[in-house]
Formats: sequence, structure tokens, C-alpha cells
Amino acid sequence: MADLSVDTINSILSNVVDKYTEQDIVSSNAINSIDIDGEKVTITIELNYPASGYHDELKQQVTDALAAKDINNVDVNIETKIIKYSTQKGVEILSEVKNIIAVASGKGGVGKSTTSVNLALALQAEGAKVAILDADIYGPSQPRMLGVSNLKPDTTAEGKLLPILGHGMQSMSIGYLVDEDNPMIWRGPMVTQALEQMLRDTLWRGVDYMIIDLPPGTGDTQLTLSQKIPVSGSVVVTTPQDIALLDARKGLKMFEKVNIPILGVVENMSLHICSKCGHEEAIFGVGGGASMAQESDVNFLGALPLEMDIRTDVDEGTPTVARDPNGRVAEIYKEIARKVSAKLTQQDRAVSAFPSITIE
Repeated sequence: MADLSVDTINSILSNVVDKYTEQDIVSSNAINSIDIDGEKVTITIELNYPASGYHDELKQQVTDALAAKDINNVDVNIETKIIKYSTQKGVEILSEVKNIIAVASGKGGVGKSTTSVNLALALQAEGAKVAILDADIYGPSQPRMLGVSNLKPDTTAEGKLLPILGHGMQSMSIGYLVDEDNPMIWRGPMVTQALEQMLRDTLWRGVDYMIIDLPPGTGDTQLTLSQKIPVSGSVVVTTPQDIALLDARKGLKMFEKVNIPILGVVENMSLHICSKCGHEEAIFGVGGGASMAQESDVNFLGALPLEMDIRTDVDEGTPTVARDPNGRVAEIYKEIARKVSAKLTQQDRAVSAFPSITIE
């Protein structure tokens, strides 16, 4: 057996790499404590992103590394502590929201809203407190996707809106405030004002991640997002075909120009599997999202199949991650959620606007 000391344990564990942050757990300061009591070693690991589905695998990595050095009496605990990361300078923060992640697409019809709600639910399933803001003023879809389109938000005495809970997740949308069939015939300034009011006049509570479901394109709403909303990172959704990729590249360039970090690219409808015969066919092309991510030097977060259940689940108000949390598609969304949140941990942590002052 190796000599039991904290330095020895740290030396061994410096070879254990977190596959999502791609850093070893020692140099990344993921090890919170190492307690040695005789031959018993208790290790506490603190991850700054939600990854409950990865905890068992990481524990096994740690115990295997120590067992290889004949240290076998080991107890590993993994805790989650999500912190706030930096945003654009000069933008007013939200005290109850730690991180805002914008989900965008260059064009409509690529499944951005479906990806947004399932990503939000996947982050929640992995252990985070999550909210979703539907920023598509002209075509709000989150109320129906969350199965709460018949609800209206209450208002506090101070005039704050109370978010609607859907599948245990806080949400706000213009769809809660107007009838579903009423078109929003508004000019750009009214749209951007409505977006900012929904964000700042809603009484959010203890949110680790807020997903903002943006409208397609690169217009007024996206510009407001970059100038007035404290965004920690962005995700771009595309499909494999050339036209979608062309527009998705514009989305990537938009975030680059407004200095919002790009956490990665999700490819939707990547492969169709026939429900009758099981034949697989890449209807919209092959590998377009992965190629675009590689060319743009951003993360490729994952590919989702063209599957009828994904569409019917949101139509019925029970997104796939909520309806079938242990299914194959839900696992893909959870993998994407772990990659997104782990990528965010590579950014600078947010600092207080004012230094702490000590008088002696």
C-alpha cells in the first residue's frame, strides 16, 4: 500500500480526468477535502456544474485509480456547487439568476424551442435549479410545450410577475399574458421592451441556469440580448442541411461580434429511423453540425434524431426529458446539458461590482 497522506492521494488523483471539463480533478480544484482515518480515506469532490448522471462513473474512476495503488478502503462523495460566471461588462445582473444561456438558431424550423425546453429540463434532471424565458414574442411556444398554456401569472403587491411552474421549472412567456390565438402585431421597440420587462419584472427565485429561447434570426431581440441582458453563454441549434448551416453560421458570428461566449452547437434531426422497418436515413445530410463546429472552433454538443415522439411530446406538453427521463433521447439531452454547463465552468467567475471593504 502507498503511504497514506494527502499529498499521496492528490498525486494519484492528478491522473483522474473529468471527461466534461477535460481537466484533472486536482489541478481544477474539484477536490474539496481528503480525510484519512487509519486506513480509511474519505474524499469529497465538488463539481461546479450539474452532472448527477456522471457521479457514479467519476466515483469509479477515483476508486479505481486508488485501488491500482493498493488503497482500497475509500469513500467518495460528490457535491454540486453551481456558481455565477462572467457576463458582458456594464449589463445589470439579476440577483436571483446565476447564469443565463441563450439558445438561438439562424432560421426557423430547426427545433430550437424543443431543444431549449429539453435542455432546461435536462439541466434540472442533472441537479440544477432552472428557469426558461420564452423570448419569441411573435411566436411563443413554451407555454404549450410545458403543458401550462391555460395558466396566467399572478402579480405581487409590488407589481412583479410570479413565474409559472411547468414540470417543476420556473417559466415566463408573452404566451401567458395574451390569448394563444392573438397575433402580436408590434414594432421592434415594443418587442425588446417586452423582453426586458419579462426578464426583470418576474420574481425569479434561486435560479442556477436560465435558458432563453430566442426567436430565429439576428434581429432586434438578439441585439437587446447582447446590450441589456447578462448572458453567460450561448448555444446554436441547426440541422445538417446546407441552408440551415448557412444561417446557423450567421448566428455564431452574431454571438462572436457581441462578445457572448459560444458554448457549442447542437445538431437536430440528424438521422431518421423508420418506425416500421428500422431503416436509418440521413434525410438532411450527414455531419453538418459537427463540421461547422470544427470550422468555427466551438464545441459540438451532440446530435438528435428526427423522431416523431420528440415532436408529439412537446405538442402534448410533456417534453421528452420529462415524459421518458431514462430513454435514449433524454440521455442525449442530459449529455448535452452536462457538456454545456461544464463548458461554462471554463469561463471567468463573476466578481462583485464593489470590492469588500475591511476596516481595522
